[in-house]
Parts: sequence; C-alpha cells; structure tokens
Amino acid sequence: MQQMGYIVILKPTMELPDKTVKGNVDAELVLHTMIQYKSYNKAIIVSGDGDFFCLAEYLEGKNKLLHIMTPNKHYSRLFKKYSGFIVQVDWLKSSLEFQKKTGISGRSKP
Repeated sequence: MQQMGYIVILKPTMELPDKTVKGNVDAELVLHTMIQYKSYNKAIIVSGDGDFFCLAEYLEGKNKLLHIMTPNKHYSRLFKKYSGFIVQVDWLKSSLEFQKKTGISGRSKP
C-alpha cells in the first residue's frame, strides 16, 4: 500500500515598513526537497516562481516531478518546457466549489 502525505515546514516572516509581510522560502524549499529526496516518490512544486526552475529540471530528470502548481496562468516563462506538469489552481476552483456546495467528493473509497 502506497502512502501519501506532505510535510509542513513553518518559517518566520517579517513585516516590512509598508506593512507587507515577507517570508523568503526559496532556498529552504530546495534544501528540504533534497534532504527528504529518498523519502518520496514524486514531488509537487507549489509555485510559479522561476527561481524553482533548477529544482523542477533536476526532479524531472530524476523522474520525481509530478506537478508544478501555479496560482493561475501568470507563472515564469522558464516553466514553458514543463507545460505538461503545470496545474493552475484557478482551474480547480469550480470543481472545488462544486464539492463544497454539494458535499460530493471526487475521492473513491478504498
């Protein structure tokens, strides 16, 4: 039986003078991806930031990249060659709203 899961890593943020909140996680995402490399079969990168291109490239080369989830169609052009891996979260919006309204889940029973 194959298990699925995820690890949440919390990081301190800082408030800038203009009151926006900043939490730079680029290096930590790459670091933890590599630390846990042997612990997972496939990875999902949740970002459209081109800073993760090298990570996507490496994971795809090792057959460990499952998806790159982006908020919408506005993501780095560097990911163009990975268009088959892209899942836009806004594409899922209507499906998720339907499930919330109806209580119908797309998940099958074991």
